[in-house]
Amino acid sequence: MLDGTEVRFMSVSSHKYVSAENGGGMGVTVDRDVASSWETFKLWRVSASEFQLRTSQGYFLACYGEGCSISATANSPSEGEIFYIERNNNNQVHIKLITGPYLQVTGGNLLTADYPGKPGWDDDAATFEMMIVANDLHGDYQLANGYGRHQAKEVLKKHRNSFITMDDFNFLYRRGINTVRIPVGWWIAFDPDPPTPFIGGCLEALDNAFSWAQAYNIKCIIDLHAAPGSQNGAEHSASRDGTTGWPSSPDYVSKTLDVIDFLASRYARHPALLGIELLNEPSASLVPMEVLVPYYKQGYEIVRKYSSTAYVIICQRIGNADPIELYQANISSHNLVVDLHFYSLFDTYFVNMSTTDNIDFVYKSRAAQLQALNSANGPLVFVGEWVNEWSVTTASQTDYQDFGRAQLEVYNAASFGWAYWTLKNDRKHWDFEWNIRNNYLQLGNSTTRKIYDNHFLYIKIYTLLTTWPSVKYPRNSTAKNPKYDDGKFASPVISPITVKGTTIPVAEFTTVEQITGNGDSS
Repeated sequence: MLDGTEVRFMSVSSHKYVSAENGGGMGVTVDRDVASSWETFKLWRVSASEFQLRTSQGYFLACYGEGCSISATANSPSEGEIFYIERNNNNQVHIKLITGPYLQVTGGNLLTADYPGKPGWDDDAATFEMMIVANDLHGDYQLANGYGRHQAKEVLKKHRNSFITMDDFNFLYRRGINTVRIPVGWWIAFDPDPPTPFIGGCLEALDNAFSWAQAYNIKCIIDLHAAPGSQNGAEHSASRDGTTGWPSSPDYVSKTLDVIDFLASRYARHPALLGIELLNEPSASLVPMEVLVPYYKQGYEIVRKYSSTAYVIICQRIGNADPIELYQANISSHNLVVDLHFYSLFDTYFVNMSTTDNIDFVYKSRAAQLQALNSANGPLVFVGEWVNEWSVTTASQTDYQDFGRAQLEVYNAASFGWAYWTLKNDRKHWDFEWNIRNNYLQLGNSTTRKIYDNHFLYIKIYTLLTTWPSVKYPRNSTAKNPKYDDGKFASPVISPITVKGTTIPVAEFTTVEQITGNGDSS
């Protein structure tokens, strides 16, 4: 079981659920007939059989010594909050303290650590049925902590050496790609020995990406995709258990600014750098503007310490938030970009839409929003993520072509360009390369401005590191000139485009690639 898995325990003897009343802060009882959030616990994995149990309000179950009653009062985990879980094939478990005693249900519906000896599966007082409620997190944290440091290091090394190679940059160059958006996690600043459980190698991979990009006249955007504590509770921000701790911790915010300083100081003078995105997808419901705007302002100034020309990109909050709020925040007027993410998914609004409905929505609603923001006399507009996928289950190839054409025509109007999510994926319509090769997405002659996401390091555990959205990078390159597929050297054919007075070289072809993305917004 991985970090963040949500579980419930029901006593076999009483058929009552283990409950942390009010979500924690007091004792634990076994007295609920129906399970809800108080009866749901998030796992923090210590080993394959050892876990800490976190309540819905962030407390940890604890028991200090033989015979104690279990409480949900610990604010942070320690050895006294580690439980050993034994499972059989019938979803039944025994739970014990790592110091020895097994838990059982006793008089008064209490949960105590005083079962005498080792219970059998017919010993009802110490036997519980465990139900897995959710197992939705399969990010960097789950991968590294699930495999363990040694094995995770080998798995990631193999993945990084093979999933994205220099050939992918050749592919991008030959089709006219001008920029890759490369998401990274905060632990990159501590490479090669990042904090547990994260695995080193990110920085070398990012360096290689810059080398490859430079060889093929491609620019790079570094996107801070995962902040300490998580800015949105999603797997692609490396949340351990789905909680969002970043906005409530000044220490996390300060550490994030240190990461921006590290990235800006390292890459500001690199000829392949186009910009730095300060934070991907902060949560609208959990990250208040009074936290986000000062962070964006400080992050902007940090980048400006090292570069007067690099674009600073600020991402809209995801959820119920209007990106115009960032135009009103008065962050800066020089080389500032607002990143919008457009998906016709992840909202019940799109569920019953037909092909025509989806296309009309793009042409009317999204086109109007982009036009309004382009005219707002503020930051440039960047459609930083979109995908040629939707909720239409009976769509034909022609339907996909029409939907993709509509998105390209509208998103081309964004003053800073757009980026497709993602390059490579186990779900074919999220895989840009598959879409192009199989003629489901037709770039045509209208795509004059393109910025593409390029993922290399975040992976999905269940696909053994062949997909997933977040950190992404390539390998090493010493090539002085790009090569065609036949091995012959090519002379780069470059034509400039102008983005609000700034000339950016763009190779004269068209297409993208990206790794990862599990069919989730990221």
